[in-house]
Amino acid sequence: MTDSTAPPPATDLAIASSGLTKRFGRQVAVDAIDLAVPRGAVFGFLGPNGSGKTTTIRMLLGLVRPTAGTHELLGLPMPRGAGAVLPRVGSLVEGPAFHPYLSGLNNLRRLDAADRTVDPSTSEIRIHSALERVGLLAAAGKRYRAYSLGMRQRLAIAAGLLSPRELLILDEPTNGLDPQGTREVRSLITAVAAEGATVMLSTHLLSEVEQVCTHVGVMHRGRLVAQAPLEMLRAEAMPRVRVETDRPADAAKVLRELGLSELDEQATTVTALLGGAAPEKVVATLVYEGVPVRGFGVVAPDLEDLFVSLTGEGFDVSG
Repeated sequence: MTDSTAPPPATDLAIASSGLTKRFGRQVAVDAIDLAVPRGAVFGFLGPNGSGKTTTIRMLLGLVRPTAGTHELLGLPMPRGAGAVLPRVGSLVEGPAFHPYLSGLNNLRRLDAADRTVDPSTSEIRIHSALERVGLLAAAGKRYRAYSLGMRQRLAIAAGLLSPRELLILDEPTNGLDPQGTREVRSLITAVAAEGATVMLSTHLLSEVEQVCTHVGVMHRGRLVAQAPLEMLRAEAMPRVRVETDRPADAAKVLRELGLSELDEQATTVTALLGGAAPEKVVATLVYEGVPVRGFGVVAPDLEDLFVSLTGEGFDVSG
């Protein structure tokens, strides 16, 4: 299930890679992935910790040189086009880094002054707007070293929004945030996307993908095991039947004979993948064979079931 859908034309992609690979000695951290992030998408880059997400992002931004493969950002080849494209890209990778003795406001002033692509006369307006968007205006004068982890995450996102960005790449942006801060960042991501920017959101939280993403790529042990619009992945998920009965062994036998697979037999229930069988035929056959059916239902898998089926590992569903 590596490619659930054909990638859009290259001109419609904000991020495109071909065979992108990174090895550290004998260890393959990222294994020949072909990313296709459409312009205007909120792309959830999902996977368990250690699956290669951060290494991929570092390669995309030119922070780490790939071992093999090529990639483009906003239609320009990297790293050759870095000078032209990176001013159009905002990012948060592996946590923010600022001067601890400066206030949040002055840290942003230093960053903005170093950017030769922006108009210095609009600096204070843009900085004020960025701080307001991430909810840090009240703490703008506080020294960075006194910031909580969540406040540091917000300041880093503000730094990425000092000027209009066509692409925003965020690595675990809600790390360390309380529930209110998490909701604010998710709302911010939605607002940025509504303004026309593309957002790549690296996360291990299924709730973030469900609430804000339009597309998803799933990483597992360095490989891209799925990539598609989120609704397409949902549609591909196989429903399961659930039979409540006091004769689960007999029910399981009937389900196997009907061609259902991946049976899970418990004391009073049996579940199985429905496959191509018609639910009404399953019920009728169970009754015909004399199996007492106390309850019957078709259960659509949730995102957790879907991604566990892709990776064999659980995801954090909180956040």
